[in-house]
Amino acid sequence: MDSSKRTPPKSPPGQKDGRYQRLVIKLGTNLLTGGTGSLDIPTMSGLVDQVAQLHREGREIVLVSSGAIAAGRDKLAADRDRRDIPFRQILAAVGQGRLMRTYEDLFDRHGIVVAQALLTKRELSHRAGYLNARNTIMSLLSLRVVPIINENDVVATDEIKEEKFGDNDNLSAMVANLLDADLLILLSDVPGLYTADPRKNPDAQLIPVVEKIDASIESMAGGAGTSRGTGGMATKIEAAKLATRSGIAVVITEGSIPNVITRLAEGESIGTLFLPTATRVESRQRWMISRLASRGKIVIDDGAAAALRKRKGSLLPAGIRDTEKEFRRGDMVDIVDQQGNRVACGMSNYSAAEIQIIKGAQSRQIMSLLGYEYGAEVVHRNNLVVL
Repeated sequence: MDSSKRTPPKSPPGQKDGRYQRLVIKLGTNLLTGGTGSLDIPTMSGLVDQVAQLHREGREIVLVSSGAIAAGRDKLAADRDRRDIPFRQILAAVGQGRLMRTYEDLFDRHGIVVAQALLTKRELSHRAGYLNARNTIMSLLSLRVVPIINENDVVATDEIKEEKFGDNDNLSAMVANLLDADLLILLSDVPGLYTADPRKNPDAQLIPVVEKIDASIESMAGGAGTSRGTGGMATKIEAAKLATRSGIAVVITEGSIPNVITRLAEGESIGTLFLPTATRVESRQRWMISRLASRGKIVIDDGAAAALRKRKGSLLPAGIRDTEKEFRRGDMVDIVDQQGNRVACGMSNYSAAEIQIIKGAQSRQIMSLLGYEYGAEVVHRNNLVVL
């Protein structure tokens, strides 16, 4: 079946006359290297040509580009089997400049200025850093500059998991969230999401549209990425879940398809389209949903979970069963049910230690249990987003 001929059952938000205006495009390592150990200039040139066409039409394009480590490994003729983190940071330091120089040369042919932005999770985890990054990238777009974003691998490490996105799939979803994008395109060397691994099962079918990412969809995602990239289908589904929760449509497809970027920008159905599961949310709520600032978890019982989902009220101590990790009053936390499913997120009025004392109690008992109180709600509805 020709995927380019399909039509989605309904148009996602963010389209004007079937066209998307603000796009975040993630370019994977395997796409940019053509499956080799070095940057594939003809492939990159073709992708840049498509972005340039959309730029001439007045669209706003942000690239989240992998490839720095591959470029560095090629430049140093380094051992392809060595993958320890300090060495990968060295490769990123060498390769990032080479990657950007390649992009600059390719965009110069179209008279388009590019800008590099290296982000870390730590920078975006604070509200001020989040807003500063947003303001800078939005200003670049207003000047008709194409931002090219990557994770700052030189300073972000796998050992400090709270400070690292872990892969550019999740980074691209964070950026789409940050900018309130209309469409997130995840381009790699796979055509989309299949019902099974097509490399192992000849009966596997491409799924053209996903209306909601649930357990059955996640089970189709499989495992990790390849030796050249860090993001497999599982990370792409995780990224799609974040973006669709913020009202952003997501497409996963193969970057080698002719004119894939321009065709997707026009609303053509290629690969797998993930429809938004929520309406556009206010900037502060997008920051909360992104989990960038999450410091811990509050585990609630089934009754509290149902109440939050149905009534979208405040979280009271009576429905709390436990906490995970240490967090302080005012920190952002995830609110999960007893099965570990994320129900909501919000700003806690009490620390983890205080919640351990008042969990399961009625709000009127907080004063007697703690000797003080910061309100009847552990998380007030004004500081809470139900997912």
